[in-house]
Amino acid sequence: MIIVMAGATEGQVQAVVERIHKAGLHTHVSVGVARTVIGVVGDDRTKEMLRESLEVAPGVEKVVAILQPYKLVSREFIPHDTVVTVGGRAIGGTQVAIIAGPCSVESRAQILATADAVKAAGGAILRGGAFKPRTSPYAFQGLEEEGLRLLVEARERTGLPVVTEAMDAEQLDQVVRYADMVQIGARNMQNYPLLRAAGRQKKPVLLKRGVSATLEELLLAAEYILSEGNYQVVLCERGIRGINGNTRYTLDLSAVPVLKGLTHLPVIVDPSHGTGKWRYVGPMARAAVAAGADGLMIEVHPDPASALSDGPQSLNLDNFAALMASLRPLAGAIGRGM
Repeated sequence: MIIVMAGATEGQVQAVVERIHKAGLHTHVSVGVARTVIGVVGDDRTKEMLRESLEVAPGVEKVVAILQPYKLVSREFIPHDTVVTVGGRAIGGTQVAIIAGPCSVESRAQILATADAVKAAGGAILRGGAFKPRTSPYAFQGLEEEGLRLLVEARERTGLPVVTEAMDAEQLDQVVRYADMVQIGARNMQNYPLLRAAGRQKKPVLLKRGVSATLEELLLAAEYILSEGNYQVVLCERGIRGINGNTRYTLDLSAVPVLKGLTHLPVIVDPSHGTGKWRYVGPMARAAVAAGADGLMIEVHPDPASALSDGPQSLNLDNFAALMASLRPLAGAIGRGM
């Protein structure tokens, strides 16, 4: 449930929080200009027993039950849009944030050339995999810590913040030492120990939807992160399994407006994984922006034909620059910038 306090003093808010904690429940407090909202998490029976006494507590305007299984990510808890800041770059709000870079960091020359091109085209954040979850154990698994160091060099060279994936708690410890944002990939969307660990560290988290996950399951995965105290979470639609054999996955663009109605968290789209073919990335990227996505995640490589992973879905540097040019007037037409 959530407790809405209007015009309450700091002491009144603290008294309500202490009463909730005394009952063995947990609180998450969101302070606004005119109202303070207290999210209450814990046993439903205990919450219901407290409800009547909290409704008449000084400073309390109303107590509202949240019917969805997810609480902290819901718009009932935070009605306004959350803007996540990554190394000074915003995801959410009026801008469409472009996250771009190679699937895998392969070499110093490759990541620096890509970073230069991403910055020149107007990208906001550099992506690149140092640890790669691959379907085959014989496929390229990433440069690991050397890849992280190369991402740092690219950041120092271009000023672009970097995002990269962690697949377990040990990798997470390494990633947070180097990166500005942690990615939790589709395969790990329901890796609950990793989600909790990501919630305990303070770097922003990019959470990708699993290939067979419902939107409710995605929001519950995000709830694990927020429940540990980290509200800097961005959701990513990257395609789900379907029956269409012409693309790698089925890119569910309807997820964008649905999620935007259910949660205050920013929502971005990955048309590279969603289609699996570079020719379709541009049309689906433009469609995602038109649908209201807060950003895009696009795979870019200087020479996709020689890429060690995901070459067929990667744009070359010229195609990426052309896509960025085509997105600007589209974003402007719906009142957003890039």
